[in-house]
Amino acid sequence: MPGGRLTQHDRRQIADGLAEGLGYAEIARQLGRPTSTVSREVIRNGGPGRYHPGRAHRATEQRARRNRPKLVTENTDAATDPAVEKYLTQFIAQMTRTGVPRTAAAALACLYSTDSGSLTAAELAARLRVSPATISSAVGMLESQGLIQRERDARSRRERYVIDDNIWVRATLVSARQVSELAETARRGAEVFGGDTPAGVRAHNTSRFLDFVGRDMVDSAERWRKILEQQAEE
Repeated sequence: MPGGRLTQHDRRQIADGLAEGLGYAEIARQLGRPTSTVSREVIRNGGPGRYHPGRAHRATEQRARRNRPKLVTENTDAATDPAVEKYLTQFIAQMTRTGVPRTAAAALACLYSTDSGSLTAAELAARLRVSPATISSAVGMLESQGLIQRERDARSRRERYVIDDNIWVRATLVSARQVSELAETARRGAEVFGGDTPAGVRAHNTSRFLDFVGRDMVDSAERWRKILEQQAEE
């Protein structure tokens, strides 16, 4: 995938290209990647004369393991509880499987592991042992998906990142909007290809399915919101 991490197959293609005497730009064109991605990959892993795809892949995995954020919970006793540590590890792994970047998933786990459900950027950076810039990117992604909210702390004037009982309502509504946009794109595809062509029929059926799923997501989120409101009134 252009823009994603290089795969072992990508690295074998880079090695083959170097062996054939191709330049970085040509190798990058064949991979559908920026030239800078290929040049950094080769230079970081020994240069054109010493590049080996297997060693490069292993080195990248080792760097990724070293750079993974280490979660420190609010409660030091909980941090040493094997059950809590196992749960948070599983939580982060599950979120990353849904497409959430690891640091963002770890930040969300941090918020879930606090009684307040609220932390500042500085507190998140300290708990994950990463830079403020890394936290800024992580919380930006979580906000865009409706998974956290940003609030201003009146006492310190610092921004706090918050989760509450409506977190999954908001996240589901964000997802529903994205599904609706995909449905609209599919409808345009049906118009472009023509309703009497196999491609047009496929696009039309796709739009119908996505519309159905999107409406169901909105209905479910709204029903759950009403349940929460009723509980709050009791």
